[in-house]
Amino acid sequence: MHKIAVILSGCGVMDGSEIHESVIALLAIEKEGFAYECFAPDREQPKVVNHLNNKLENEKRNMLVEAARIARGRIRDVKELNPNDFEAVILPGGFGAACNLSTFAKDGSHASVLEEVEKVLKEFHKQKKPIGAMCIAPNILAKVFGNNDVELTIGNDTSTARKLEDMGAKHIDKAADDIVLDNKNLIVTTPAYMLGTSLKEIESGITKLVKAITQLSRSKALIQNLS
Repeated sequence: MHKIAVILSGCGVMDGSEIHESVIALLAIEKEGFAYECFAPDREQPKVVNHLNNKLENEKRNMLVEAARIARGRIRDVKELNPNDFEAVILPGGFGAACNLSTFAKDGSHASVLEEVEKVLKEFHKQKKPIGAMCIAPNILAKVFGNNDVELTIGNDTSTARKLEDMGAKHIDKAADDIVLDNKNLIVTTPAYMLGTSLKEIESGITKLVKAITQLSRSKALIQNLS
């Protein structure tokens, strides 16, 4: 069965992967007839947030250990992610995508991306395999692929969009239930909770993203079989 890699950044919207977005993406992958495998960096989170009051906690948590909550323990270090074994890769949102996988929350357009995450994404791109990102996670793609004139969306937030464009990306305003498909770079993005206010709204956009990713993957496989 064809597989899609999903890169998580912890567990919880304020300091890791957004749980709703992650679970909806995993479900959509299965509904498309693909399998998935989850990965996360085996690193300490820069911060830990109490999700009941949104206050910082004086404790340490590991991204991989926390993300295992979403993956039900079936998860590996992102350093073990081999793009040869997967048809595509998807990054759910949550502030972990801006403060764990990258430094976008702190550094804006001068952000850096974790070395192991950037390496994996560049290899998927090199192999012409689709990449998906939702919510604030497109910041990572703007940084990594800005020189490739990547087209993406985080919704319609002017300030955030400007920062992505400063990294070389072309931002396109989209509603929470819509996607941007960059056919040149095989990259698909959706605003999700960056703009959406309900599960129904973000489910529509995430489902479209996953469907686009799987269609791109199937088209690539068909071309390879015919050549």
